[in-house]
Amino acid sequence: QVQLVESGGGLVQAGGSLRLSCAVSGRIFNTYAMGWFRQAAGKEREFVAYVSWSGESAYYADSVKGRFTISKDNTKNTVYLQMNSLKPEDAAVYHCAAAMARRFLIRQSSYDYWGQGTQVTVSS
Repeated sequence: QVQLVESGGGLVQAGGSLRLSCAVSGRIFNTYAMGWFRQAAGKEREFVAYVSWSGESAYYADSVKGRFTISKDNTKNTVYLQMNSLKPEDAAVYHCAAAMARRFLIRQSSYDYWGQGTQVTVSS
């Protein structure tokens, strides 16, 4: 059974940093692309970033480009999201997800497994 468990969320002041982690159990990690999505209160869930199955390529939403970095450690079955220069509009529940697909990875429908999420709150 595949499980994704996020951690690292919390309260941070605007301009601060957080690093989210997503630990993946099950024999899929080395072959799956990993993504981060977020859902703010009263809004639809949106794409944040993804990293390819090999960890060699990544793609970001325009809203986080240059501030967030996604990385994948295949030896630890963990994907990270380093978030710097946080803004109040980054506040949301952040979910990680795993995809066997190799394309259309900005789409939620491309992902096979999801975590429960971790809350990020940014004070102004």
